[in-house]
Amino acid sequence: MALQSPTATRALVVPPEAKTGRRRPAPRGSRLLVWVFLAPTLIGLGLFSFVPIVGSFVLAFFRWDIISAPEFVGIGNFVDLAANPTVRVSFLNTVGFVVVAVTLQLAVALLLAILVQSRMPEWLRTFFRSALFFPLVLSAASVSLVMSYLFNQEFGLVNEFLGLFGVGNIGWLTTGFGAKIVVLLVYVWQNFGFTFLLFIGGLAAIPREVYEASSLDGAYGWSQFRNVTLPLVSPTMLVASVMAIISALQIFDQPYVLTRGGPGDDTRTAVMVIYESAFQQLDFGLAAAIGIVLTLLIMLVTAAQFRLSKRFVFYG
Repeated sequence: MALQSPTATRALVVPPEAKTGRRRPAPRGSRLLVWVFLAPTLIGLGLFSFVPIVGSFVLAFFRWDIISAPEFVGIGNFVDLAANPTVRVSFLNTVGFVVVAVTLQLAVALLLAILVQSRMPEWLRTFFRSALFFPLVLSAASVSLVMSYLFNQEFGLVNEFLGLFGVGNIGWLTTGFGAKIVVLLVYVWQNFGFTFLLFIGGLAAIPREVYEASSLDGAYGWSQFRNVTLPLVSPTMLVASVMAIISALQIFDQPYVLTRGGPGDDTRTAVMVIYESAFQQLDFGLAAAIGIVLTLLIMLVTAAQFRLSKRFVFYG
């Protein structure tokens, strides 16, 4: 009779938990260690995310100037913001800015990503990736402050340069249209770097064989971009557009530093009105109500994007 080796004998032994289909519970010390490691993150999220969110929601139903006791007003703050012309204009400005800025940001980022991914030396490709991403790591306030000097009507370098071609001094920051253009350009220039890197990753994931096959079928240039590149990069486009829209809806630094919302209310945004209501007018209840409306708008737009993605996003 053949004898089985100890290894084979051990292999035939079935653990008790495998017979019952239940896993053996983790030791109490291991579970405690897990909670110890999770505690800093959970405490941070609770104190700096969950508590402020709940507090803002509750505060939206009160009128409070931080000096006197809070006064319950129900939906009064929401009625006031609906009747406030400054709030309406700020939301219209924000929505209009998002449409133009996000479209420009996605188009510029995708175009530059295609150019960088084209045939060029690896060192040059690395240089462009770093250079185009660099504006994103700079402080938005400091960048906007520098740009305010560059676009100054009296001594700005932009007008000095345009003067070489016979163009007179342009009031970039003193006219409504000029101020909107400057805020738009500064925001897009500083924020397209992240979108650019997303597209770099999306384009790099497209197999070269797909382009070679499309070339054999006679697809070149625009036809190849429309029928090959765009469908295959559409999942990246969805992620980039969602993140870009959420960020653009919360724009604050650029218009606040460059124009203070002016001239008039031409560049005033929703987040600027939240700041002014809370810290200048001491109407924290109205500020919280505006914040809730803005949050609901972000959630609605994001949900609509994912809903539409079922028709326009190709997961190949």
